[in-house]
Amino acid sequence: MSSVKVKLKEKDIARIREICKEHHNNEGELINVLQKTQLHFGYLPAEVQEVVAEELQVSLAKVYGVVTFYSFFTMIPKGEHPISICTGTACYVRGAEKVVDEFKKKLNINLGETTPDGKFSLTGLRCVGACGLAPVVLVGEKTYGRVSPDGVEDILKEYQ
Repeated sequence: MSSVKVKLKEKDIARIREICKEHHNNEGELINVLQKTQLHFGYLPAEVQEVVAEELQVSLAKVYGVVTFYSFFTMIPKGEHPISICTGTACYVRGAEKVVDEFKKKLNINLGETTPDGKFSLTGLRCVGACGLAPVVLVGEKTYGRVSPDGVEDILKEYQ
């Protein structure tokens, strides 16, 4: 998973600085700053992390460490329709891996990647708390239960 190189506009840099200022440029607010920044941009490329590090007066390594440690954060832009497949125990036992493989095949991307057209991104996640519906797939906020590899194409067709 490599990050995407982006050129920040002045208004984007100003927004990051504003978010940092809302949190009093306090190093202890790093996670909150990153969350709010990711909500604004959709992801946290290196260039965004550099501005956050500068504003909070922390090392870029520390910011990067937080971004890569917490699975909530991403350095890759999500697709218009982010697809998350539960790989928790119940889903795994009921065939989630085959569902993951089918999505990878149909979209021609791996977990953690986004299709070239920006339409879909694919991630795995741990338990979504719907174990009775295993295996579970989330597309944005919509939940699909008891998904089989044969059902992947029908799910994708809904978003074409």
